[in-house]
Amino acid sequence: MTIELGLMLAGMLMIGFLAQWLAWRVKLPAILFLLLAGIVLGPVSGVLDPDKLLGGLLFPSVSLAVALILFEGSLTLRFHELPGIGKAVRGLVSYGAVASLLLLALAAHLVAGLAWPIALLFGALACVTGPTVIAPMLRTLRPNARIANTLRWEGIVIDPLGALFAVLIYEAIVSRQEGHTIGIFVATIGCGVVIGALSAWLMAFFLRRQMIPEYLQNYAVLAAVLLAFSLSNTITHESGLLAVTIMGIALGNLRGVHIDDILDFKESLTTVLVSLLFILLAARLHWPLPDGMLGAGIALFVIAQLVVRPLTVAIASFGSGLHWRERALIGWVAPRGIVAASVSALFALRLGALGVAGAEALVPLVFTLIIGTVILQSATARPLAIWLKVAEPEPRGVLIFGSDQVARAIGKALDEAGFRVVLADDDWDGIRQARMDGLATFFGNPASPHAERHLDLTGIGRLLAVSTHRERNSLACVHYRQEFGREKVYRLRNLTPQENTDRAALAGSLLAPPLFDEEMTHGRFAEMMREGWRIKTTRLSSTFDWPHFIEQYGSNSVLMFGVEEKGALRVASARRELEPKPGWTVIALVPPAEPGAE
Repeated sequence: MTIELGLMLAGMLMIGFLAQWLAWRVKLPAILFLLLAGIVLGPVSGVLDPDKLLGGLLFPSVSLAVALILFEGSLTLRFHELPGIGKAVRGLVSYGAVASLLLLALAAHLVAGLAWPIALLFGALACVTGPTVIAPMLRTLRPNARIANTLRWEGIVIDPLGALFAVLIYEAIVSRQEGHTIGIFVATIGCGVVIGALSAWLMAFFLRRQMIPEYLQNYAVLAAVLLAFSLSNTITHESGLLAVTIMGIALGNLRGVHIDDILDFKESLTTVLVSLLFILLAARLHWPLPDGMLGAGIALFVIAQLVVRPLTVAIASFGSGLHWRERALIGWVAPRGIVAASVSALFALRLGALGVAGAEALVPLVFTLIIGTVILQSATARPLAIWLKVAEPEPRGVLIFGSDQVARAIGKALDEAGFRVVLADDDWDGIRQARMDGLATFFGNPASPHAERHLDLTGIGRLLAVSTHRERNSLACVHYRQEFGREKVYRLRNLTPQENTDRAALAGSLLAPPLFDEEMTHGRFAEMMREGWRIKTTRLSSTFDWPHFIEQYGSNSVLMFGVEEKGALRVASARRELEPKPGWTVIALVPPAEPGAE
């Protein structure tokens, strides 16, 4: 059946979205569902033939997409995260990677019967972890910060290095002139570093001086990344991956360069590219696999998971500041991703055209390893992290911006209800009083660079902006939308009659849902507390439900929070009215008790 190119591409986008959505619903890496979708569309049904669909554009498109994915990942690397994990990361991406390459090559030679050149090429491709699968796995895994930073740095830095190893081995296979390998390596490293660093410096120069308008900045960075990748590859073959990685790391760590909007754009673009790439590459698999490849692939996966990864992590992290429990979890988590899939497909095609024996086994072995690591580690990493006691708790806690009487009263009520509460403010008097009340505090603006480095958000999943500063509340809400999600950020309104006009109001995009009810403002809350109103926490039952609570404490009581039977916190908002049920614990602001009433 022939399907129009436009319809096929649109259908792939929708299938990619459905795979991503399903992954979000079941909390598994999207790569699993994307690969399954590609296999069903390609070798199973024959609906999608990427080579026929895109022709000569297939591999240039794949190469450019991988470059953008790698650049986006490297933008998130921050040097201030390295203290305490730097030695482990350096070990994992240097001699640890070499040890992994050699062990995997040995296993491929002995188990799959590959000739040494193809076995070494498999080792180079299979020794890398992928940032496109590490990031979603970390969201589900939620390990402590040291483990998360180590895995994230390793996944991004080792991808271009693994590709470089593969390029060197590929060049040796093709040219049969191993004497040129060192020269190729030096030229590749030098060209990638110089072009990447120079591209980052030029882009930073233009951004700092506002020489590019904001609406064109994403376009400019996109064009610069693709140009740096292509130019580097043109000068020295396959050096482009290193160039875009260096460019991303440099741009992400230069001071005075605001890249938040650029990073948001690249994250969205990366999601689309990853979805399309995995479907395309999985659709290129041929079924049935060559004789013995399925069994050999499963055996190699078991060896990689149970022998190679734990051994290389133990070697690479020896003497680092990581605890043995942290090293154990890192030794278990090593999903393979898009670079392994795309580069293996690229080299297999080229080597097959040259008639190199064993090239046809490269793709099925690599894809078996990808699928095996993703499935096993997605299912077991979180329980293992909990058992090892290196997992962050469920993000049930609350970050409160503010430290005056209102913020302290709300924080104390939530703290007594069993939630982790942190009050953050740069008002020292308020913070000091909160500490005297026994509340955890952070002295400083929660949206500051200092907070990014020092504010401990372990177990925190919501923001309540209740300070007396309207604009700073809005800024904190916008900042923490990225951290917690739009639906987990709230503000207590600060409105005076003069401010409650269209001229004085803030734009809707800057506003989070208002807390409690339509009439509640910070000033009103504070005034009610001065008049003797108090925060009451009560567990409802079938004999004393919410209507009974209202009857006892008054219809003007203000519902603030509800805690479900399983411990989930529900926040009352002007945009979402709560309906407390028996078994819930309600936290409400109630009028002063009449004499003799309680």
